[in-house]
Amino acid sequence: MKLSAYLIANNRLRTTRILSVENESPTVKRFTFKDKLCSEAKPGQFLMLWIPRVDEIPLSILNTEKTGIVSVIVKKVGEATEALHKKKAGDIIGVRGPFGNSFTIEKGDVLMVGGGTGLAPLTFLARSLTSETSKISFIVGAKTRSELLFVDELRGLCRKTNGRFIATTEDGSYGVKGLATKPLEKLLKKERFNMIYTCGPEKMMRKVFDLAEKYRVPLEASLERLMRCAIGLCGSCVIGRYRVCRDGPVFTGKQLEEVKEEFGFLKRDFDGKIIALE
Repeated sequence: MKLSAYLIANNRLRTTRILSVENESPTVKRFTFKDKLCSEAKPGQFLMLWIPRVDEIPLSILNTEKTGIVSVIVKKVGEATEALHKKKAGDIIGVRGPFGNSFTIEKGDVLMVGGGTGLAPLTFLARSLTSETSKISFIVGAKTRSELLFVDELRGLCRKTNGRFIATTEDGSYGVKGLATKPLEKLLKKERFNMIYTCGPEKMMRKVFDLAEKYRVPLEASLERLMRCAIGLCGSCVIGRYRVCRDGPVFTGKQLEEVKEEFGFLKRDFDGKIIALE
């Protein structure tokens, strides 16, 4: 496979220093650093972040600035993310990217459905859409109140565009009790949207996909898969005929229809074996 000059340039590892580390929840931290190439990313694209002597992990981009500033959020879930959570401002990390495609900018009434760190690319997108005069509605979900991310900012963006904001928690500690998909069908019965954007746990996105099909609303979903190379060579992120790192991570409802036997049900492990999605 021939790589483009753009991809070759973006794939080079650059070292940089962490500018700041902020707590977003008990398990999620925001890391800010400077990298010119990644600061040119579009909403939905991702980068590979290298933790020296530990590992490299894929992360959706939360925010960029023209000055070269880039932000990502990281949930502590394993060895690599735990090591990253111990890092402080001034520590060195490595980055590659940005990689993949981005969300389509829809200027009509849009609905976003997200959970966990899946809110990173959606928040990035929402900031971009406010300048396009879209009406933005948002459904956010988490297990409990302390794990909800960006509530004040997202509520403000929805209010600015005269959209709805709905928060859900599985334990009922904030907003609607239940999963983020619980209020979704009620909303789709009442209102018509030009696009649904979703990112978060894949089982949640599968329910969003099914409802989008039922109510015939265009959909774009940002998928998360095991990624090692990020340039389409290793095959660890394959779903159906697609490589998430090269063909995605953003997929349309039409593309997901092609892989609906896998989407929300199956994934690949570190050996490339197809296993059940937990």
